[in-house]
Amino acid sequence: MKLVGKKLEGKVAVKMHSGEKGNQNYLRAEFVKDVINHVNGTVVECNTAYEGARNYTDRHLELIKEHEWDKYFPFDLMDAEGPDMVLKIPNGKILKENYVGKNMASYDSMLVLSHFKGHAMGGYGGALKQLSIGCASSAGKTWIHSAGKVKDQKALWDNLPEQDRFLESMADSASSVVEYFKGNMVFVNVMKNISVDCDCDAHASLPCMEDIGILASLDPVAVDQACLDLVYNSKDPGKDKLIKRIESLHGVHTVEASAELGFGSREYELITIE
Repeated sequence: MKLVGKKLEGKVAVKMHSGEKGNQNYLRAEFVKDVINHVNGTVVECNTAYEGARNYTDRHLELIKEHEWDKYFPFDLMDAEGPDMVLKIPNGKILKENYVGKNMASYDSMLVLSHFKGHAMGGYGGALKQLSIGCASSAGKTWIHSAGKVKDQKALWDNLPEQDRFLESMADSASSVVEYFKGNMVFVNVMKNISVDCDCDAHASLPCMEDIGILASLDPVAVDQACLDLVYNSKDPGKDKLIKRIESLHGVHTVEASAELGFGSREYELITIE
């Protein structure tokens, strides 16, 4: 936190991905425990909107124990119980409201600690995905993925929108979480175990690139843009697989839409710390 000049005050939520059962690429609790304890944080997560080990509270809590998320620090499944918290998005491109785990109300600030990698629906996953899909409740995830059509996860796959509408819905929902914390946020993207698949995939592909490093920023748009640029500018031949995944799903549009909403900038200065 010292490098970005921001002290997270009050009760700190640390938004992370708990990792689907069977996934081998997600960031382990032991790997991140020092930074979480440094900010005296509580790792937070929400249920998913697809079949697996994380779409209902009881089975998700079992996986949390299996993945040792409660071993080194507190863990809060924010939508373990309803009702969801509703965040308004008056200037949203697609969505006018976002549904997040109700326990978000317990926190004063948030560290968004993201594993940067590919994603089967968004093209890539980083800080913006953690803010949007990651903070949304199960119903909220369905709402975002369907571009505001449905909240019932059983109806999701019959209501998938045109791709750019989904990506703009992610940008809308991300903006509402940034607005909620009103600047009391830090964003860290970890570029290791870089697969074309997300940590939500139980059978994810093995990493296609060598580890690149860790990026930190006060701007979620800038940190994601910097990660994308590092991939494109890499000399690693494995980047072609990831770039194909990103471009096939127009992944950069989430960054474009977020910048247009005004809660971050695609312009940045990359400072290397040895």
